[in-house]
Amino acid sequence: MDQYTVRDWMTANPVTISPNTSLADAHRLMKQKRVRRLPVVENGRLVGIVALSDILEAEPSGATTLSIYEINYLLAELKIEKIMKRNVITVTPDTPIREAAELMLTHKIGGLPVIQDGKLVGIITESDIFRMIVRTM
Repeated sequence: MDQYTVRDWMTANPVTISPNTSLADAHRLMKQKRVRRLPVVENGRLVGIVALSDILEAEPSGATTLSIYEINYLLAELKIEKIMKRNVITVTPDTPIREAAELMLTHKIGGLPVIQDGKLVGIITESDIFRMIVRTM
């Protein structure tokens, strides 16, 4: 495992959203692309990240007294910038995979955006690390 870097196992060119993306659109995109986190990019720069858990937490519960029309309106108006995590922990493509895994464990997060020369070039997730373990051991 020590010989591998993030570059070897990351997902290059990940699906991204902008801070102005609605909560509903972000949730729909996650379902469509089968991803659990989306880097938030503005003017080519990473400005945040949003996880499926963040979106589910922000959505109204089934016990709400709001009508379906009110719920749809609220979801259309709520933008990702209101719920995204802003102080994102990142790695570079050359970061050792062990270091990336340690960062995820220490900070209790499931994925790390991969930045090179100030630009988002990929994402490494716990699933990528599991895939590496299964294929190399």
